[in-house]
Amino acid sequence: MNYYELLFTTITTEDYQQDLLIAALGEIGFDTFEEVELGFKAYIPVDNFDEQALNDALEPYREMFTFSYDVTLIPQKNWNEVWESNFEPIQIGNKVYVRATFHQPQPQFPYEIVIDPKMAFGTGHHQTTAMMMQLMLENDFVGKKVLDMGCGTGILAILAAKLGAANITAIDYDPVCYESTIENADLNSTKDIKALCGSKEVIPDEQFDIILANINRNILLDQMDAYARVLKPGGEIYFSGFYETPDLDIITEEARKYNLKYITHKKDKEWVAAKFVL
Repeated sequence: MNYYELLFTTITTEDYQQDLLIAALGEIGFDTFEEVELGFKAYIPVDNFDEQALNDALEPYREMFTFSYDVTLIPQKNWNEVWESNFEPIQIGNKVYVRATFHQPQPQFPYEIVIDPKMAFGTGHHQTTAMMMQLMLENDFVGKKVLDMGCGTGILAILAAKLGAANITAIDYDPVCYESTIENADLNSTKDIKALCGSKEVIPDEQFDIILANINRNILLDQMDAYARVLKPGGEIYFSGFYETPDLDIITEEARKYNLKYITHKKDKEWVAAKFVL
């Protein structure tokens, strides 16, 4: 799969302003982002790129602050070079260490996750993925049945397995993410992860103790009924991929329709990860 890389140069007065652009791009199909010194890079599959949709998404911010972008075609064969040149290990406190296959192990961390860096989104570098992992570390996964929606590289599913989950289903609509999840689950010797390619229509007709959904606001709103249908009474659901204002209130209001009760949330810049219970 070929991708377009959009290199954005931004001049902002507040950190959150750049994040507004990233959120807007995420709504129209951009699935991978990388911060650079003077802005950020955004990636989208060539087949999903719509120039008019891009212009419409950016228009509300043109008077708010100054930005420009350049477009480059990234052929599939070059994608690993892009990731390998930019992928740095990350750590979540002193508990989780996320590294690529070409980095040295760090056995002092209780949970080490190895990711083969491909074009799938979800390496742990974005605030939303990191906050989801923080929430997971604060809660009990031992013996739990878990559904990971929008699994990307499978990083959250892998952490769930390492935290003791007994049965994990990981779903993503992107075939590259689906394949990446299978490969990364094998790399981490996490045998209890079943990967499925699709969206809410492939969610198994089963009951889950915990649901992880790090996607974006609109998809979460569209799929919330499907999540509530397969969540056990007393089950937990973790949402991320949206902003505190106004998104958290919108998500919470929709969640109430399905008896999902807001418990708490984490915030990094304007991004949020929130916990709900049925």
